[in-house]
Amino acid sequence: MALLRLWRAVPAALRGARGRAGAAGAPRGAEVQLSAAGGGIAEILMNRPHARNSLGKVFVNELFSALEQLRFDEQVRVVVFKSQVKGVFCAGADLKERAKMDDAEVGEFVRRLRNLMDEIAALPVPTIAAIDGYALGGGLELALACDLRVAASSAKMGLIETTRGLLPGAGGTQRLPRCVGIGLAKELIFTGRQVDGEQAASMGLVNHSVPQNSEGDAAYQRALTLAKEILPQAPFAVKMGKLAINKGMEVDIASGMAIEGMCYAQNIPTKDRQEGMAAFREKRPPRFTGK
Repeated sequence: MALLRLWRAVPAALRGARGRAGAAGAPRGAEVQLSAAGGGIAEILMNRPHARNSLGKVFVNELFSALEQLRFDEQVRVVVFKSQVKGVFCAGADLKERAKMDDAEVGEFVRRLRNLMDEIAALPVPTIAAIDGYALGGGLELALACDLRVAASSAKMGLIETTRGLLPGAGGTQRLPRCVGIGLAKELIFTGRQVDGEQAASMGLVNHSVPQNSEGDAAYQRALTLAKEILPQAPFAVKMGKLAINKGMEVDIASGMAIEGMCYAQNIPTKDRQEGMAAFREKRPPRFTGK
């Protein structure tokens, strides 16, 4: 299986055991780990407990490496972003590390963060952020770069940069208004306000809000359920649907319709389309292969 090849190809520093909490059992120094949840679901596990998964240099470098591993594996159909640190998804910028940078270094590092979020958004398969705790500043920007977001009702989210003399610099000023609308995005950014999972769901910031459980992974469990709902669908059609939506949102509707047409045209000759029609005629579940 390609997922098994992916696992073997991942550097030891990026490997982790699925379902472990905190840093227990993780390789020394590993801050981002890859795991296969089965059936085509890959997980990116964030594991920097001493800094609440803040976006430090090593953390960012390892995230880039993990994304590179996933991008070319055709057996990966959904990617779930999950924290291994209880009570936090990602706390945003590593301000202690940032304080040691000069102005030029800050500018370069924020540019790299922006590129990281773009790389997450550009993954060809659906991505889901499982927000079981705090997602602040760059942490929320990471979640916004994902296609779908699931949050525990107790989770706290916010672009809080203005409370630190900053503004969102890793895509927040662009992705938040596309998610919740311009007026509400301005209000949230201007005030630096934090919202919980239920409030986030009511404004469309997350797709689903669920009550937290005793294990502290309710959002992750709901994200897995959502991922498993995506798995049976035709992989190439899902990829083309994602591409059509993402590119279409950047242009006027007439141009967007043209993009949709181009994506649809690429799907017409696929075996999966033929399989879908055959399954419908024969009144049986389709068996999609991604071809």
